[in-house]
Amino acid sequence: MSHVDIVRAAFAAYLVQDRTAMDRLLAEDFVFTSPQDDHLDKAAFLAICFPTADRLRHQEILEAVAIDDEQVFVRYAYELKTGERHRNVEVMTVRDDRVTETQVYFGGSFPEG
Repeated sequence: MSHVDIVRAAFAAYLVQDRTAMDRLLAEDFVFTSPQDDHLDKAAFLAICFPTADRLRHQEILEAVAIDDEQVFVRYAYELKTGERHRNVEVMTVRDDRVTETQVYFGGSFPEG
C-alpha cells in the first residue's frame, strides 16, 4: 500500500470504529497533536480521540497527497450531527507502513459551499 492508501485506511478505520485495524495501522511510538491535544501517545489517542466518530453525520476526504517520502497532506470536510460543518487539515507521517505521527490543524466552523 502507498502512504496515501495507509492514511485513507486510517480514516476509514476511524469512521467505522475498527479499533483492531487502527491498532495495526498506528506505530507503537505514534504521536497525535492537535490544537486541543499535545503529543498524545498511541494509548491516549485510542482512549480519547479515536472513539469520537459517533458525533459525525458525514466525513469526506477532499485531498490526500503525498508531500514527500514520509508525509501525507490530508484535507477533509465533515458535518456533525448538530449540523455544524468543519474543514480540517492533517499532516500524517508514515514509516514502515504504519502511521507514526498525526498533526491536526483546524479552526472554526465552515459554512456550506
